[in-house]
Amino acid sequence: MRADAEALYNANHRGLFRYLCRAVGHVETARDLTQDVFVRVSRSVIPAAPEGALRGWLFQIARNLALDHHRSGQRRPAIEPLTDTAVRPAPQETSVEVNAALAALADVDRDVFLMREVAGLGYDEIASACGLTADAVRSRIHRARLQLRERLSGQIAERRMTPMRRSGRNG
Repeated sequence: MRADAEALYNANHRGLFRYLCRAVGHVETARDLTQDVFVRVSRSVIPAAPEGALRGWLFQIARNLALDHHRSGQRRPAIEPLTDTAVRPAPQETSVEVNAALAALADVDRDVFLMREVAGLGYDEIASACGLTADAVRSRIHRARLQLRERLSGQIAERRMTPMRRSGRNG
């Protein structure tokens, strides 16, 4: 069983960490929760299932830990720029806007979107992790993309319309 847990860790820890970074909005908390996922895995009987189902199982554990984290104090991810060497940082303003837009999504919509776009899970894996059908996952991802596009396009357009500051020098 240890070799199985180790193989699951090697194959999935980066995707789980990226998902949890966005889900909880804080790098150190995401590291702790990623570690907690694998502590739980090491104490569990790993189900005999295809790799995709196992990824869904891992992300279900991660999602439950993230939800518990939010219930224990914080309702939404903190809106702060994420700085981690594993992910190329966006300019600070854009990062804050993206985090705010993600925080505005319904919890399940945000989770399915992050599992797909950040962690790279397939629809069946997300469905398994969230207790949904694959069709419901597709619908929620589509809705999340539309909401994010609407929210972020307005903010980006505003930024483009704002004149750039001139330096203190004359002409």
